[in-house]
Amino acid sequence: MSEATQAKLLVIACGALAREIVWLQKTSLAKNSLWAQMDLQCLDAELHNSPKLIAGKLREKIALNRDRYKQIFVAYGDCGSGGDIDRLIAEEGIERLPGAHCYSFFAGQKQFDALAEQEPGTFFLTDFLAEHFERLVIKGLQLDRHPQLREQFFAHYKKLVYLSQRKEQRLVSAAQQAADYLQLAFEHHHCGYGDLHTALDAQILKLS
Repeated sequence: MSEATQAKLLVIACGALAREIVWLQKTSLAKNSLWAQMDLQCLDAELHNSPKLIAGKLREKIALNRDRYKQIFVAYGDCGSGGDIDRLIAEEGIERLPGAHCYSFFAGQKQFDALAEQEPGTFFLTDFLAEHFERLVIKGLQLDRHPQLREQFFAHYKKLVYLSQRKEQRLVSAAQQAADYLQLAFEHHHCGYGDLHTALDAQILKLS
């Protein structure tokens, strides 16, 4: 095994973060060439519909790659795993993204807490969820086949807040359409990449 291979960082991420991580790597290379030593492997974003399976899938990925990389980093929050991901990374001696979910690390914990406190009945979207709302929410929850379930699943929600990473009008429009479909008030906050960028930067710096 070469020294170059040993120096690499593997990021095991939720598929919902793939585009964002690839973009961060591409745009950060000009400032820090160590970003070239980062590899990315993703798990299916639809695991969020079965969050208790995430830690097991992560364990398999870590086991397959443990001897190939100097560092492994998990690009997940807790993501509804009930602490299973934290128990796994403690056993493996590795780190993960801060916070409970992507909404908190994109917005930053302080801003997310303020939004959640302002309206506890808030449904959040990121770029990925805005772009794939029909597949992941409408079809994922079978609302297309059983529209009456919308009332049950979203009865306690009052507002949809779109936390955007990119500045694209088509995504704002998609998020607005999602709010209309769910019959929720709409709010948009552009927050960029937040703690995702900060956390990956910290991992890259450890390679130097």
